[in-house]
Amino acid sequence: MGTVNVINVAKRHQFSWYEKFYFWSIGKGMWITIKHFLKVALFNKQVTIEYPEKKRQYSTRFRGMHSMKRDEQGRERCTACFCCMWICPANAITIHAQEVPSDRQHLHTEDKYAEKFEINLLRCIFCGLCEEACPKGAIYLDGGGEMAADNREDLILTKERMMEKVGGPLIGQRN
Repeated sequence: MGTVNVINVAKRHQFSWYEKFYFWSIGKGMWITIKHFLKVALFNKQVTIEYPEKKRQYSTRFRGMHSMKRDEQGRERCTACFCCMWICPANAITIHAQEVPSDRQHLHTEDKYAEKFEINLLRCIFCGLCEEACPKGAIYLDGGGEMAADNREDLILTKERMMEKVGGPLIGQRN
């Protein structure tokens, strides 16, 4: 068997003499700490936000929390078509469909509805694909709401928590 010419592409970083003692890295970290300390102590500039008392200003491009819409008659738009669940890259959406009973027919537009609709915010990456995939315009990422929670159960959005009580027209060109 012959020898093969191998080229080492990934070259190891060679530390200089001052980097070998790690004083350079420690000094850079301490400089950041001192810089923030001086901003607060001398110039009275706040670095952090006192969360419960003050709210953070989000960018205009921030999508927001998930919300489910109703139509103009107050009926649920979600027909449990599973499009949002299938397109979700993080598998954060869970849907259980049921047929609409005759006594609740006035609350739904189709023959089936989402009995259970949950979004796990710990898995959600807020990409907006569920919003784009919904053919009925039932789910939007426009809701406000707090992103902070004390336990994991508060970070699972149920249909009741997402449902808006007031109907309205569709946003965009969806039907």
